[in-house]
Amino acid sequence: MIYFPTFNNNEPGDGAVVEGIIWFFQNIALAFYNFSYALTHPGLWLDWSDKEALMRFIYYGGSVEFFFVIFTAFLVFTGIGMWKNHLMWGAVRIMEGIANGVGRIFAWAGLLMVLQQIIIIFMQRVFAASEISIGFGKALTFDVSWWAEELKFYNALVVTLCVTYTFVQGGHVRVDLVYSAVKFRTKRAIDMFGSLFFMMPVAIITWMYGWYFLWRHLVVPNPSASDSLERLLQKSRALRWNVETIGFSPNGFNGYFLFKVLLLAYAGLVFLQAIAFFYRSYLEWKEGEASEGKYLDKDELGDEDAELAANIH
Repeated sequence: MIYFPTFNNNEPGDGAVVEGIIWFFQNIALAFYNFSYALTHPGLWLDWSDKEALMRFIYYGGSVEFFFVIFTAFLVFTGIGMWKNHLMWGAVRIMEGIANGVGRIFAWAGLLMVLQQIIIIFMQRVFAASEISIGFGKALTFDVSWWAEELKFYNALVVTLCVTYTFVQGGHVRVDLVYSAVKFRTKRAIDMFGSLFFMMPVAIITWMYGWYFLWRHLVVPNPSASDSLERLLQKSRALRWNVETIGFSPNGFNGYFLFKVLLLAYAGLVFLQAIAFFYRSYLEWKEGEASEGKYLDKDELGDEDAELAANIH
């Protein structure tokens, strides 16, 4: 016998549950329309000479509509990938390639940070200079305190843009008291659970908060996550750019809005890596131990002792 759920209208929570389910599936259905409409009407949100278009861009970047477009695309591609595994492997290679490519480029920021710190110390202690000029032709000239504070930006580049590169390379420290003792397929199941219920939610929450955190320091009147699209369009009448240029010291680094851009880049990279990790874990779970590390592009350190030390993580 099959039992169907019944709803008692006298219980206050039942109506909310039904409405929530309807709202969820309505937004999935509307995602196809919203995505198509955005592609066919780019001027409504990409023509930033129009203040209303800019406000639409700000609204949709942190909106429920944007979330469901991404969520629905993930569901559709995952369904296709489970049917055609080679497509899912292709997505894994592309997303891990993005993580490796971005990380390998911006890892050089660590070297730049060290070299710049040496220059700052040398110019301060030897020449007692108050300003430093760096560049060829038209040099970039700022106070020494500006260059000193700007070192934080290099550190932020490494932290935010190399995090998924480090994840792909297996460089994060792990404590595998339970994970190391279970079978191969159980490990992959744990990885799938972790990517869906830890990595993705953290990336989404970080994006949602970071999006309006960024725009509140770029334009006025300040947009808010609680504002409806109609409210933001009303605010667009008085919209103007007001990029944050205030440093911690009078002559210090004045590009702190760039840290907020990096916060969004971090959230986007982590979300992509969560998808890649879920796909890889699923495919390795399905295909067995022979597929472990398939297509994984790991760096070769060129030293046996260094390789052993890296594998400890």
